[in-house]
Amino acid sequence: MKVLVTCPPMLRAIDQLRYLFEEKGIELITPNVVQVLTEDELVELVPTVDAWIIGDDPATERVFTAGKAGKLVAAVKWGVGVDNVDFKACEKLGIPISNTPRMFGNEVADMALAYFTGLARESYLVDREVRKGNWIKPPGMSLEGKTVALIGIGDIGLATARRLKAFDVKINAYDPFTKLTPAEANVDEILAFPDKLGDADFVILTCALTPSNYHLINNDSIGQMKDGVIIINVSRGPLIDEKALTEALLSGKVKSAGLDVFEVEPLPADSPLRQFEQCIFGTHNGSNTKEAVIRASLKAVDLLFGYLNIK
Repeated sequence: MKVLVTCPPMLRAIDQLRYLFEEKGIELITPNVVQVLTEDELVELVPTVDAWIIGDDPATERVFTAGKAGKLVAAVKWGVGVDNVDFKACEKLGIPISNTPRMFGNEVADMALAYFTGLARESYLVDREVRKGNWIKPPGMSLEGKTVALIGIGDIGLATARRLKAFDVKINAYDPFTKLTPAEANVDEILAFPDKLGDADFVILTCALTPSNYHLINNDSIGQMKDGVIIINVSRGPLIDEKALTEALLSGKVKSAGLDVFEVEPLPADSPLRQFEQCIFGTHNGSNTKEAVIRASLKAVDLLFGYLNIK
């Protein structure tokens, strides 16, 4: 039996996990993956394995159809986000599949708060200038009393809200799917987007990507924000129309942005976003701590072995 792993964080920790497969006589297939494999690469590779632990790869109907025509019998999406996986295709083809939810709420929330404080006090910009030999002292922003628009109050959003409350900020939350009360979510209000968006000093995206919120942050919604707003995204890149964000950064409408994710990853070398020194950029790495990677990987393996009837 062969199991393919294409999730980069799990691949980097694979030596700690090999024993789980070796003791079951399973051969691990571990290609070199920087971010994702291409659809064409997957069409060639997936049919040769019995099961697949998926990262952010394009797990499309074409890939699953090729897999089903070969050896593939089960799959697990490592992590929380599932926008890259065609679950309906798996259902149609009879391929059992699930993700590993509620694994990284605290870790991604920690990253959101790093951007939150870093942009408020411009500490990342100061660091860059000191390394160049400059001694700058930009005036920062006091956080007490500010308003945060928190978009998404699932696992990550709830963990972010808990942390934000320590800063004595007001939190206006947006989540059309939640059944929580504001008190249960640890926020001040739960609103319909974009109500009161203009009140926010910070807009923090912690929601899943769905067809209905693609480019939720666009020319129109940015236009409703206050001048000098700060935008943070630790969820999925396509939640933000990067062209609209670039224009808003150029005009000063948006003061700065903290982006762990982008519409195209890795961020292209010619992306106009690279010109903004006041911004902080990441590598879609919010969930990547040693502890969380092992936790999620063990969950993925457990789910996969269940599908394969491996005791």
